[in-house]
Amino acid sequence: MMRKAFVSGVGMIPFAKPGASAPYHEMGAAAGRLALADAGIKYEEIQQAFVGYVYGDSTSGQKAVYQLGMTGIPVVNVNNNCSTGSTALFLARQAVASGAADCVLALGFEQMNPGALGAMFKDRPTPFDDFDRETDALVGMTEVPLALRYFGGAGLAHMKKYGTKLETFAKIRAKASRHAEKNPLALFKKVVTTQEVMDAPPLWAGVMTRLMACPPTCGAAAAVLMSEDFAKKHGLRHDVYIDAQAMTTDYPSTFESHDMIRVVGYDMAREAAQQVYRQAGIGPNDVNVVELHDCFAQNELITYEALGLCPEGGAEKFVDDGDNTYGGKVVTNPSGGLLSKGHPLGATGLAQCYELTHQLRGTAEQRQVANAKIALQHNLGLGGACVVTLYRK
Repeated sequence: MMRKAFVSGVGMIPFAKPGASAPYHEMGAAAGRLALADAGIKYEEIQQAFVGYVYGDSTSGQKAVYQLGMTGIPVVNVNNNCSTGSTALFLARQAVASGAADCVLALGFEQMNPGALGAMFKDRPTPFDDFDRETDALVGMTEVPLALRYFGGAGLAHMKKYGTKLETFAKIRAKASRHAEKNPLALFKKVVTTQEVMDAPPLWAGVMTRLMACPPTCGAAAAVLMSEDFAKKHGLRHDVYIDAQAMTTDYPSTFESHDMIRVVGYDMAREAAQQVYRQAGIGPNDVNVVELHDCFAQNELITYEALGLCPEGGAEKFVDDGDNTYGGKVVTNPSGGLLSKGHPLGATGLAQCYELTHQLRGTAEQRQVANAKIALQHNLGLGGACVVTLYRK
């Protein structure tokens, strides 16, 4: 029998532009302190820590948690590209669910540089060689930065296959800004209109404007997970728990389908979501609120379909009907998402956990989704890994 893992504490610091944040270890420690305080425990009660970051030297996790205490516990450093934070959460949940530990810290941080993402080590093969080869064959555009080329190419494939309009992606970005306006921790709180998104400088003419891409961001977030017995023994909160969770990596279809939508992880996301729905005994129509990986507006739209929130090819109607926001079928990215809240790679998955935990607690203030009882999280890293997590109240 696997035990329930309760999210008893969450912490997050305001996200910032590169150059405007504290160093990574100070951000990580600050988020960790907030999560410990929220859980009502001291660091000495933490039995294991899983710490995620993408850009940093080995054992940067220790550098961050040593600011909280030096208790000799296992500290595992995690790097799984943009799904790093939720991978740390995945490992923390496994530790509690399996009985290996009763009280675990999942922490994520990132101190990023300005500009587009790129390879850090130029003297060896990149993990993206196969992705680049397939993208070269399908879309070309080798002068465009790699992440933009992947997700822009996927958006273009959706446009060609289903007749999706560029304006639909702009509507998603405008929705994100309306949500982020109510989030004091978001990087961008300015509301933009659909037309302003359309009129922003093009990154790829006819495919993507600048406002459809998430910004490089610095920040940190954390969660304390514990078993029900531990929480009850110490009189700690245990009102939100992880009911189901799945991690997937790439399938042969990522490359063999010759489809950019699948190159950027559609099949990983679909399979992880289906595993989670089966574990929880529910369907996508039962979900009240979702935090999903909108690194680009194009990926948010594709992910609606991968998670089963709407039928394949039905994402444009889903957006046009307002089913992705308050008053619709399911509120997506009430935090503002990566597009407006920001995307510090190692922290993103745990920032999603922070938002959904507050939504289920009923403490999301102006962002609160009414009667939220079931929440779904989707965090994607190319290369690749996808983690889908379902929380219950």
